[in-house]
Amino acid sequence: MPTSMNRRRALTAITLAITLGLMLPGRGFADELKKATLYKNPQCGCCAEYAKLLQQSGFDVQVVDTFDLPSVKREHGVPAALEGCHTTLVDGYVIEGHVPVDIVGRLLREKPAIKGISLPGMPMGAPGMVGEKAAPFTVYEISDEPNKVYATE
Repeated sequence: MPTSMNRRRALTAITLAITLGLMLPGRGFADELKKATLYKNPQCGCCAEYAKLLQQSGFDVQVVDTFDLPSVKREHGVPAALEGCHTTLVDGYVIEGHVPVDIVGRLLREKPAIKGISLPGMPMGAPGMVGEKAAPFTVYEISDEPNKVYATE
């Protein structure tokens, strides 16, 4: 008979799996995976971790290693003030940096008329990053309105 600790772990795992499933952008069990292309520096480990998180959350991720990330960012309209560690393209949107996956899901469900979203820089504790989260993450819209907040987590 399982101990209460084992039952608690099992319940936590089941809850996490259900929660991740509900956060996915409009996916049912039979739907196709959302295709994502993640551009990153070949030597960046945190970007590789973020790609793994996207895959675990139901995205079909193609990773493109490049030493010319500034060109990728310019090509997709990412302002310098909103630049993050890597650039991901999914469903016509630019996802800049270590944006929490649930916020990516929200973007893909809501489909706002913006270019994308960004979590600038490399905040500690962000998805794929090491360390403890020190403050709420502010995710900005990539749009014609500078500094417009899309979400805070």
